[in-house]
Amino acid sequence: MKKSDVINIIEILKETYPDAKCSLNFNNSFELLIAVILSAQCTDERVNKTTPLIFSKCPTPKDFVEIPLEELEILIHPCGFYKTKSKNIKATAQKIINDFNGQVPNNMKDLMSLPGVGRKTANVVMLEAFNQPQGIAVDTHAKRIANKLGLSDKSEPEKIEQDLLNLIPSKYYKDVNHIFIWHGRNICTARSPKCHKCPLLKYCKNHINN
Repeated sequence: MKKSDVINIIEILKETYPDAKCSLNFNNSFELLIAVILSAQCTDERVNKTTPLIFSKCPTPKDFVEIPLEELEILIHPCGFYKTKSKNIKATAQKIINDFNGQVPNNMKDLMSLPGVGRKTANVVMLEAFNQPQGIAVDTHAKRIANKLGLSDKSEPEKIEQDLLNLIPSKYYKDVNHIFIWHGRNICTARSPKCHKCPLLKYCKNHINN
């Protein structure tokens, strides 16, 4: 696909979703980091319903280190995979205290050194907490849209991201992180996509091939 077409796609989606933004609720970089870890295999809506109680009991990394694992598991349980997430969050809180002076690091390398933090999570934190987009967080929505539009034929998120970064100018990274997710939630859904409403129909490989 030509870069001019990619830019057209982005501009169309920006116009379609002028209010697109991060759906997770947070008050600081640490809350965002925890919320993004919890959002793996879980909806943002569910995370937003769960985090107020968690943060009321554990507002700081030190609180997450000190809370008994079993108690944290109960708090995290609604978000799924609660045992793994609880262990990772406790280990991440400890590493933030030990290695980063109690502060969430503001670069990709250090963020990805935290337990349970991969490239997607680090991308979200860099964008939403520090307003320094480094790449594109490829979730299930971004993957589906990238494949349908022919922006990438890969299945692995990191390879899809590299394809997108080769096509999309860096000034659009912030927009793409939001509008792909919103388009995937509102129109280009995994089940029963609303193709009749889609403003990108002429670019969609599924539509063209049918």
